[in-house]
Amino acid sequence: MNKRAFLLWASAAVLAPRTWAGAPSYPPVQRGRPLAFPRDCGAHPDYRTEWWYVTGWLQADDGATFGFQVTFFRSRPELDDANPSRFAPAQLLFANVALSEAREGRIQHAQRSARSGFGLAEASMADTDVHIGDWLMQRDAQGHYRVSIPTPRYTFELTMKPTQPTLLNGVAGYSSKGPLPAQASYYYSVPWLHVEGTLRRAGGSKRVRGAAWLDHEWSSALLADEAVGWDWIGINLDDGGALMAFQIRDRAGRKFWAGGTLRGADGRARALSPESVTFTPLRFWQSPRTGARYPVAMRVEAGNVRVELAPLIDDQEVDSRASTGAVYWEGAVSASNAAKTLGRGYLELTGYFRRLDL
Repeated sequence: MNKRAFLLWASAAVLAPRTWAGAPSYPPVQRGRPLAFPRDCGAHPDYRTEWWYVTGWLQADDGATFGFQVTFFRSRPELDDANPSRFAPAQLLFANVALSEAREGRIQHAQRSARSGFGLAEASMADTDVHIGDWLMQRDAQGHYRVSIPTPRYTFELTMKPTQPTLLNGVAGYSSKGPLPAQASYYYSVPWLHVEGTLRRAGGSKRVRGAAWLDHEWSSALLADEAVGWDWIGINLDDGGALMAFQIRDRAGRKFWAGGTLRGADGRARALSPESVTFTPLRFWQSPRTGARYPVAMRVEAGNVRVELAPLIDDQEVDSRASTGAVYWEGAVSASNAAKTLGRGYLELTGYFRRLDL
């Protein structure tokens, strides 16, 4: 979804001074533009914001369970396109990564930000190939993704192979984020990625495997003025289906807009209307660090599907004020109905930190 568009601008304003006289004209998102692969797996630098976002569950050989998140963001700041300097920050890149540990009940988060160029940080237009230093996400000719994330506390080395076709969200990849046609993004997902790799920490190295979900989205639109936050899920359903659903909230905490995509076990996908998606909090957790109160357990009704979400651990708050400027909750959740497990995935909750509710 259009998750982080308005959050990125806080950090973009700090990292890149604006030159209003020659501010760029961002291309609009237009209904009916077909997505073409692998080109649209790559970067779209003319657009205002973009991200590649992978979340998943991992199981180690010793039975340990982890949730992981890797997100690369690209932002085009409002600078004069005629500036000839090689040092002009024509593109800004950010990355957030996190590891949720079930046994230890904690999340470990790391972040980076950089101006693109000079080989230090780049996002290719040809296919998914984005990096900041030695953090990278790449897609090869077979459609397999490689993620390599070394941090001081842990290192991911993961290979992710698609097992299902790409899922176009909204209407053929045109995803509405509000009542106006301009309030939209281009958005596709790759659910049910088969993951294998290595997780290295101070205690040693573990072979891990599991399932992941990839989102790629780009847009030039900000969220509507009424919007202050959103709730989002990407769930790999045990029957082989997939569910993406989101709800954008207004200042009173009510649903302002909603949507999603549901792929059934038979492989057929359908877009979900705003009226057919509802998020209902079941239990809250309050962060001891920021004081933000998050609905970490939720009931989600999406079309004819109803699931109850339970977190792998409660404390999956991410403080990315050193990169994208946001504080939010993003964590591994299991989905069930009437005590029957239906799937696993990730839940994202933004706008609950008090500074985002101004």
